Amino acid sequence: MKKRLYRCLLLVLGVSGLLSGCKKGVDERTAANNHSIESRIGEEEIVKENGKESRREGAIPITPDSEIRELENGLSMVRYEGDYGFDAFLEQGGAASDADVAEFITSLLAQEVHMEGTPFGCSTLSVKSSEGGYLFGRNFDWNTCNALIVSARPENGYASVSTVNMDFIRAGGLDLSGLPDQMQAFVSLYAPLDGMNEKGLAVSVNMIQDSAAINQDMGKTDLTTTTAIRLLLDKAADVDEALELLRQYDFHSSMGMMVHLALADADGRSVAVEYVDDEMTVTETSVVTNFYLTPGEKQGIGTAQSHTRYEILAGILEEYSEMTETEVRDALDSVSKDNFGEFESTEWSIVMNQATKELIYYHRENYETAYVVSVE
Repeated sequence: MKKRLYRCLLLVLGVSGLLSGCKKGVDERTAANNHSIESRIGEEEIVKENGKESRREGAIPITPDSEIRELENGLSMVRYEGDYGFDAFLEQGGAASDADVAEFITSLLAQEVHMEGTPFGCSTLSVKSSEGGYLFGRNFDWNTCNALIVSARPENGYASVSTVNMDFIRAGGLDLSGLPDQMQAFVSLYAPLDGMNEKGLAVSVNMIQDSAAINQDMGKTDLTTTTAIRLLLDKAADVDEALELLRQYDFHSSMGMMVHLALADADGRSVAVEYVDDEMTVTETSVVTNFYLTPGEKQGIGTAQSHTRYEILAGILEEYSEMTETEVRDALDSVSKDNFGEFESTEWSIVMNQATKELIYYHRENYETAYVVSVE
């Protein structure tokens, strides 16, 4: 049983590093698809809730607890409180590969649970909120999958909310639904793709279509793609702290895939972190899609569609220096997959309010229904 769990975790954490990016696209957006945000921005309905104005149309407040709760088909949530071993993971050297991460998690699970029987294109933007503070928007584009929203309350770290693609965990042939809900949550904590913590630091990982990979070897503690996201959510209060943390570790991209990170904090600083020839680079930017932003010979390498999405979002930010939550939602809608006629979809979109510390989720391009989760 332990070997089966190990194989499952290995595939999960491996693919979820690859997942770090999102499914690649090949077609340019046509002029006919440029239906766009202008038809929606500024026209959101303003409703009254408890005497206050709200622009969250169809919003459903949700509060995660220790049991996994299905919000709708393909979208669930759970809360995990207490130690999940991440400090111990770092202290024993981290992990230079997905196999190492899986082995570490398996050892922790074996200590805590007696088991019998069967137990690619993404987009982000950062913008000043017209209602105070800053907003961070994120699209995760992939094939139809099962997403889990995980609220984490570690004993030695910041509270956070992150998102996991559970299909990567189940792909190894082991149905984690046979495990208690808290053990499913435990495993998921090591495989986040995006999230925000109680300090308002937002993190997202996107793929770049390139034959290169990241495999730093400077004798530092090792991190894989998704464990790097967990580190930043747990330990970094802002972009400066996040960058300082990343410089203290050797980064290894999972499954040999090239990725980059989009980071944004509550003070409005937003950057892309990339690794060129295993050297970490930082580019100040409000938009990240799926091509290199670092100046030099790699700049611009990525999918044609990712350039199109970047141009659309950059154009929106040129026109709107401040935006509401609904306008960020509409910006994400304008670059969602239904505009490109491809087989994959935008599985989730998130508007992260870095002032109120709330994440507003939209599932599978249904931008009329919002699920609001508070980090705090």
